[in-house]
Amino acid sequence: MKRKIEEVIYNWKINSNGRTALLIDGARRVGKSYIVEEFAKKNYKSYILIDFNQVGTEIIDLFEMNFRDIDSFFMYLSAAFNVKLYERESLIIFDEVQLCPRARAAIKFLVSDGRFDYIETGSLMSIKENVKSIVIPSEERHIKMYPMDFEEFLWAKGEDMIMPLIRDCYEKRKPLGQALHRRVMTLFREYIIIGGMPQAVREYIETKSFEAADQIKRDILTLYREDIQKHAGGYVGKVESIFDEIHAQLSKHEKKFTLSSLGKGARFRDYESAFMWLSDSMIANVCFNSTEPTIGLKLNRDNSSFKMYMGDTGLLISHAFDENGLVSEEIYKKLLFGKLEVNEGMIFENIVAQMLVASGRSLYFYMNSSRTDKNSRMEIDFLLAKSKTTNRHNITPLEVKSGKNYTLSSIKKFMNKYPERLNEAYVLHTSDYCEKDGIVYLPVYMTGCI
Repeated sequence: MKRKIEEVIYNWKINSNGRTALLIDGARRVGKSYIVEEFAKKNYKSYILIDFNQVGTEIIDLFEMNFRDIDSFFMYLSAAFNVKLYERESLIIFDEVQLCPRARAAIKFLVSDGRFDYIETGSLMSIKENVKSIVIPSEERHIKMYPMDFEEFLWAKGEDMIMPLIRDCYEKRKPLGQALHRRVMTLFREYIIIGGMPQAVREYIETKSFEAADQIKRDILTLYREDIQKHAGGYVGKVESIFDEIHAQLSKHEKKFTLSSLGKGARFRDYESAFMWLSDSMIANVCFNSTEPTIGLKLNRDNSSFKMYMGDTGLLISHAFDENGLVSEEIYKKLLFGKLEVNEGMIFENIVAQMLVASGRSLYFYMNSSRTDKNSRMEIDFLLAKSKTTNRHNITPLEVKSGKNYTLSSIKKFMNKYPERLNEAYVLHTSDYCEKDGIVYLPVYMTGCI
């Protein structure tokens, strides 16, 4: 499956020219290993893939050797994998490198040698147990890989021309038109339901079965649970409790994570490491409350006030509707046509968070619970800051609306209270593009264009 990260990897190869290794970090099953091996086949004369989840101790022991004798290291490696290495024309891949911290530490010496290129892939890369006792090599260039975005999903379905048209309409600030908008919304709902995990996408495209894709997603959720049990250290129970509570918290009208749901007397400081574990693993995306909607959203971040989203919306749906162990085809079809009798707000807000993170943005929302000033009392789903700061008009409030009938009291209060800070006000909804009363109404599939 075609992925945008291929271009990023290619640019690293050309620009780095062996001076750095590339570390690709991402949640399990986002397609890291597949895409790197495909890249190696297309761009190198030979390659060695070392999967630390499968190799024996004789390979692990190679990384305990003295790297002053680096020639012997390459001789052993070449013989073990029966692959001839060519200077500046071969790639060595460290797959699941978090399982062998010594291999990651060795990057310093291998890059300095300069003969070959190196790509590392892994999950849980910043978890303490995976970096203890090693010095993180400064020769690494670290990038993150996310689930397939909407455009990549369209590519997989053979719909290559839709996203260029969407971008053109966004840039020209015009609607797609009723017929085309309906078609794109159906495809977007399909994407929301299946999600961006490549295995689930492939299964759906090959079988046209929502249930078959759902089974793949459930296998991934099981894998995540196993990772929690194996790698969450002394707070496995807390991480599992949070993981199981994500969809319930998002289904509330006020989606801020309520600690009392985890147990009577639960305090943030007792659960902080567990929340950060889920964020570091990229299983979940955390959105913090910025208490002042101005440039420097991070400076005004309230670490104890946040919302938590699943990293992949398709997984959220399988996680949420699991009463019978499998989401039925009937439920999926109701979701596809917007006929399910549930609050779809959590699903649409989750996909917007997912799309913003994939475009490189940190997540912030704004909530003011003033009891004395009703004009200050508001909650904005997301706040975006302009990439280039100016003296005024740097903040964009963004509201997500899943239904056809909704109120806009919070965003209007925001516009009235902070006119000099306001860049543009966006409402992401399920209808076509329009502008009214200073608010830009974007179809939700345009989120990635912002």
